[in-house]
Amino acid sequence: MGEDLWPSADYHRQVERLRAAVGETVYLVELVESAIQLSVHLSGTPYELLGVIDFPRPDPARGLTPHLLLLDDGRGVNLGRIARVSRRPFAPEQGDVLYLDQAAHHNLLFAERRLSGDFLAQRTRVALGECLGYPPSELARRLGGPDDAKPETL
Repeated sequence: MGEDLWPSADYHRQVERLRAAVGETVYLVELVESAIQLSVHLSGTPYELLGVIDFPRPDPARGLTPHLLLLDDGRGVNLGRIARVSRRPFAPEQGDVLYLDQAAHHNLLFAERRLSGDFLAQRTRVALGECLGYPPSELARRLGGPDDAKPETL
C-alpha cells in the first residue's frame, strides 16, 4: 500500500538527513540525461551542501522530485537528477550515504553490463559484414547459423 506513494516515506527520511548535513562536504553521483541515453556521472569533486529547498513543480513523469540541493558551485540540482549523495566520493559506507535513489542505484550504477567480450565480438562481426556488403539475411545466417549455433567467422 505504501509503495504507491510518491515520493516514498524513505525519500522524506533521506531529505531530512540531507537537511541535517547542510554545511558539510558532500559528493554526488549525478544522472545525466540526453536525447539518446541516461548515464551516470561519478566524480570525486567535493561540494559544500548549502541548503535543501522545496522545488515548486515536482513531476514524477519527468523525474523531478519536490526538492533541490543548493551547492557551493552555484547550482541548484533537483534530487531527481541525483543517484547518490554521500560524505565519501567512492564506495561510501552505509553511514556515509545521505541520499540514495534505489532505482538508479540498481538499474544504472550496478546493472549488468552488456559490454562483454562476446557482445563486442558479435557487434564487430555485424558491423564488418555490413561494411563488406552482406545483406541482413546473410549476416543473420552467417552469425547465427541455422539453429543458433556459434557464430562463424566472416
